[in-house]
Amino acid sequence: MLGAIFLIIILLLITQGILSNFQKKHKFFSKKLMNILFFYHLFFWLVYYLYALFNRSDSRSYYERPQNEFLNWFEHFGTSTTFIDFLSYPFINFLGFNYEMMMVFFAWLGYLGFVYAYLFFRENIPVKITVFKRFDLLTLILFFPNMHFWTASLGKGAPIFLGLMLFAYAIKNPKSRIILLILGSLLIYYIRPHVFMFVAVGTVLGYMSGKEKISFGKKLFIYIVLIGGLVLVQDTILGVAGLEGSDDLVEDFGNFSDNRSDSLSESGSGVDMSNYPLPLKLFTFWFRPLFFDAPGILGLITSVENLMYLLLFVKILKKDFITFIKNSNVVVKMSLVVFFLSSFAMTFIMSNLGIIMRQKSMVMYFAFFVIYYYLAQKKYDKILRLKKFKRAKELEVGKIVTI
Repeated sequence: MLGAIFLIIILLLITQGILSNFQKKHKFFSKKLMNILFFYHLFFWLVYYLYALFNRSDSRSYYERPQNEFLNWFEHFGTSTTFIDFLSYPFINFLGFNYEMMMVFFAWLGYLGFVYAYLFFRENIPVKITVFKRFDLLTLILFFPNMHFWTASLGKGAPIFLGLMLFAYAIKNPKSRIILLILGSLLIYYIRPHVFMFVAVGTVLGYMSGKEKISFGKKLFIYIVLIGGLVLVQDTILGVAGLEGSDDLVEDFGNFSDNRSDSLSESGSGVDMSNYPLPLKLFTFWFRPLFFDAPGILGLITSVENLMYLLLFVKILKKDFITFIKNSNVVVKMSLVVFFLSSFAMTFIMSNLGIIMRQKSMVMYFAFFVIYYYLAQKKYDKILRLKKFKRAKELEVGKIVTI
């Protein structure tokens, strides 16, 4: 544990340099808020560590596998689980990190994901929104407990979240942030190839339909990079479900999803979703567990958070939301497509509430972004209408005085 404490101090110092750099680049950046978030996320590292001591956790396997003396570092290189082993290998075998230190390091990667999430939201949405009468929406989103719990340990959760938020932040200015864009894309692809497909498709569709006037060169750059990337890695993406070389992708995916769903439902918190209609499958993925089906104490805590997700979702159930989406920009449409494609695919293979709680943490921030942007747009439009009305009144008073 002493090693973990020493590493926390080192990472805290490194974090201060990173935050100071962002504070210079972005006037809106709050170093104080990000420091509070650092210690908040660190608390969840401790919570997850204590949880892992008394419960089965994949983090143990992620720590033990890279120590296999029959495999060298680059023999661990690959997609999915093996890539996490590849990332962990030098820290465990070259730097001598113990289990607690690896948990701290990956929790820090998850924290960086929240820093980039903050940048992603604030750079695109300067308008502040209050929800539930008193809570700043962005602060609420950044401090949702479930998001921190699943990104505070050794495993896929932290680096995939970092990759997604790096990508989301970089895509606003892809040419000037090309290194971050490539790094985010590589993390997403090597950890979850199918999620990279959703992100690439969402981005391309966003650039095709966004309301901004984007130069042909910028669009061509995005299309070549993402569509070309999908073509190059299509076999790996299909290989996740064992569908490479398939003659009937639809039927074979159906068989895969049935088998996957059956195997997951055998776990302790299984829920049979096979006969659910699609809307109920999506509801289950987004908002369950709720209090009536919460698996244990963790499930009860998650239920409170899921209820807040549901209340936020209700805020967009308005007639003007469709118009908003039609007229929205690239980033909003990208976020919506990524969220829906990911949700749609996962509802067919997820039938375990524990797995659902973990998996949806990857993509919920894209939904929050759309909700936040919609509410901010409504507030901004209201401000403009009030200014226009006030200006009209001033002109009318001026005419009366002149007469």
